[in-house]
Amino acid sequence: MRQVVASQIAAFVVMLAASVQAQHTLAAKFDVTKPLTLTGTVTQVDWANPYVHVLMKVPGDPLPTLWAVEVEGPIILTNNGWSESSLTPGDVIRVEGYIARNGSKQISGKSLVVTRTGRQVYVGSNGTPRQRPTASGATPRWPDGRPRLGPPPGETGYWGYPSRGYLVEDGVNVQMDPYGLLNTINDAPRVAPMQPWALGIYRLRQSTFLQRDPMLLSCKPPGGPRQFQQLYGFQFVEQPDFKRVFVLLGGGNRNRRIIYTDGRKQVGQIQGNDDNPLFYGQAVARWEGDTFVVDTRSFNEEFWFDNGGLPHTDQLHLTERFTRADMGTMRYEVTVDDPGAYTRPWKSSWTLSWVPGEETPYFLCQDNRP
Repeated sequence: MRQVVASQIAAFVVMLAASVQAQHTLAAKFDVTKPLTLTGTVTQVDWANPYVHVLMKVPGDPLPTLWAVEVEGPIILTNNGWSESSLTPGDVIRVEGYIARNGSKQISGKSLVVTRTGRQVYVGSNGTPRQRPTASGATPRWPDGRPRLGPPPGETGYWGYPSRGYLVEDGVNVQMDPYGLLNTINDAPRVAPMQPWALGIYRLRQSTFLQRDPMLLSCKPPGGPRQFQQLYGFQFVEQPDFKRVFVLLGGGNRNRRIIYTDGRKQVGQIQGNDDNPLFYGQAVARWEGDTFVVDTRSFNEEFWFDNGGLPHTDQLHLTERFTRADMGTMRYEVTVDDPGAYTRPWKSSWTLSWVPGEETPYFLCQDNRP
């Protein structure tokens, strides 16, 4: 029997290592039409990005079966007051959730309860969630009166908590989940003015629950507006003396984007990236009053520029407008102009919140577990 159980565990480990993923909408991995309740004994807590997994042994006939329970990621769980030691091997738990679409022994952790005490674990908070920092006051400014995109001198902070996690044309009312998955696939033509081929691609990505997301499967960078839709936020690092601004991402693989403010042409550097299309494009910027206007071209087609899977081509041209209304609020507006995929230019906008006194969360996509 020991040999059989050992072979089950070995097969399970291989299954866990089979794919590397970033955050995903629940339906991308689990069939939300097939609920399941399991009771078993905890064997291990895999405290890793992007989601924590609780391994549990479920009684069976003739042998027990090893299952994995997927809950939220370490950063979110820690903010909600949980830790790796909140659940220990040997605890008997009851799990309610949905089964994995691929037939593997995985279940989403909608509810995870220690049967002996009735205590919920890794769901919501444990009564001591960390209060989210908030910012107040006027827009911080440089000595010349221009708004600061980052923190005031001597302070730290980052931008996060986007009010929208997907692209949709301003003025269009469609229902999506926070990851950009439509509630109703028939709403697809209303999201943006797509050409027929682009609409077909978008429908396909939506109908397969965004499973083929390059960021999810291969840790591709979140280029375009998607970098401002991410869970773990970003920082602006302004360098006026060098006439450039860095965008440092909290998620992905700690990617950086450079925005030049010296009026240069949108071409690459000789013996560097030359004129090769990039994940973040070639960006130049200017100030229009209190608004930072960024013009970006020369994108490649190897990434999704939106959480919801809207397509783009190498003709993509973005005009982004950042307006810091006060200390705690940044309005972001993007004009999408891609004649290869859309019938006309269109706009989408949302707001971001300043998180004072903190650095961006430390998240590396390359550390992911499935």
